[in-house]
Amino acid sequence: MRARLTAGLVVLLAVGCAAVGLAAVYELDGFLTGRLDQQLQDAGARFPASLEHSLAKPTDHDGDEHGDTRRQSTGTFGARLVGTDVTNAAVVPSGTGTAVRNVDLTARDEAVLAAVPANGRAHTVRLSALGDYRVLATPGKDGDVLMTGLPTEPVDAAVHQLELVASLVSGVALVVAGVAGALWVRWSLRPLNRVAAIATRVSELPLASGEVALPPRAPGADPRTEVGRVASAFNRMLGHVEDALTKRHASEERLRTFAADASHELRTPVASVRGHAELALLHPGPVPPKVTRALERIAAESARMGEMVDDLLLLARLDAGRPLERLPVDLTHLVLDAVTDARAAGPGHRWVLELAEEPVTVPGDAHRLQQVLANLLANARAHTPVGTRVTVSLEVEGAEALLKVRDDGPGVPEDVRPGVFERFTRADRRRADGAGSGAGLGLSIVAAVAEAHGGTVALESRPGATTFTVRLPAD
Repeated sequence: MRARLTAGLVVLLAVGCAAVGLAAVYELDGFLTGRLDQQLQDAGARFPASLEHSLAKPTDHDGDEHGDTRRQSTGTFGARLVGTDVTNAAVVPSGTGTAVRNVDLTARDEAVLAAVPANGRAHTVRLSALGDYRVLATPGKDGDVLMTGLPTEPVDAAVHQLELVASLVSGVALVVAGVAGALWVRWSLRPLNRVAAIATRVSELPLASGEVALPPRAPGADPRTEVGRVASAFNRMLGHVEDALTKRHASEERLRTFAADASHELRTPVASVRGHAELALLHPGPVPPKVTRALERIAAESARMGEMVDDLLLLARLDAGRPLERLPVDLTHLVLDAVTDARAAGPGHRWVLELAEEPVTVPGDAHRLQQVLANLLANARAHTPVGTRVTVSLEVEGAEALLKVRDDGPGVPEDVRPGVFERFTRADRRRADGAGSGAGLGLSIVAAVAEAHGGTVALESRPGATTFTVRLPAD
């Protein structure tokens, strides 16, 4: 904007300077040409009339000729035309002498002079031997035409000098105006620059979740100006955004508190239901098969509900920002144990290990990292058909430990990928027949635990190649 405003100012000034310069040059040229025409009118036809006696003896007319010559300014041109033929043509030379100098005219010059009308008005012609002249043609007494001319060189020189001066002055004015205009525009747009800086800082803030501290408001500006109105509107908008973010954060805190309290309160009755169901199954007396089946389902569902409650409680604690343990964890050992457990739970899959030569250690919570590995391997086992190859690799890249779980199954459905790490996300199409009945919290726990350790998790999936990549700060 500063560049456009400065450029516009310079362009407008250039147009103004050009208009003033052209008007001045035009007026000066007209004024000097008018003076020249007046000189021609004052000189009349005396000088070309004296040329009529050039064929006579010099002693007969020396006085008149010399008198007419002395009364003419240097460069005065005179010519006598009979019809279209120039009989005499001379010019008053510079110097102290009184003799005129004859001019040799070309056929084109004679044609140009013959074309000048004898109407008492001055006309501009170009003569090959003399240059540009302002000439005035008047009828003679003998049916001839007497032509007087004055050179336009003084007029042209004055006009050219004015053009040069106007160009130099305009150029200096444009440079000075450009520099001064840029400084003025920069100074005038300081409030807008502050608004832009604050807007940039706001755009870099993570507004998706958590408590957000917005930067200070833009300094007040004159509300009567456009910039002042923009700053005022921007400050009001920031106020509304801050109120909305505060309400959103308060709502999230209430929801987290509710989830944590509900999960905590549900653990006891769920455990109680499961305990009573298992106790009833241990009854030594005869129990009808239907009752036994019902008790077994109650025990299984209560166990599943207990796991779900534990997962919700974990997510609520991670959302609340509760710190995890920060102890050195041998991630290589955790991977070995997790793959061993996966082989036992999914013997129909092919499990492959790709480990670094040296043990990989990360600072963190061993139990939570073990849960990350278990959830990723359980997800691969549950959503891929029997015979799928699942590769678990662990390596160090720079200052990060990279844990990858790849499988050659059908891939994650495209409509599920954007929210695969959100809670209670389930694929509409299972990648294996008879898929489990998970609650859709496994991958959300993976993402939350990785973020709590200062890492990230990402998914790349296409048919025949699905990869979950967990990046954690290495020790």
